[in-house]
Amino acid sequence: MYAVVETGGKQFKVEQGDEIYAELLNANADDVVELKVVALGGEDGIKVGSDVANAKVLAKVVKNGKAKKITVFTYKPKKSSSRKMGHRQPYTKLAITEIIA
Repeated sequence: MYAVVETGGKQFKVEQGDEIYAELLNANADDVVELKVVALGGEDGIKVGSDVANAKVLAKVVKNGKAKKITVFTYKPKKSSSRKMGHRQPYTKLAITEIIA
């Protein structure tokens, strides 16, 4: 059985035991969070909408962290104007523990 969950404006296809990197959540390590279920799939087909209203996906927060640094360089040609910036996107690593249909 698999589920499609939504968190941080993105959707992930997950199964029990998977680990995903989601946008930063307001949770500490070893907390259990419940994710919004968009669809469920299994041997009997796909369920969406009101069929998954009572479904739950529980995930354990493994850690919070930051991704690798990316370099952003902007400039305006012929104006002697340039700017160099760096950015590290925060994330939450989640381990899917249980899918309740």
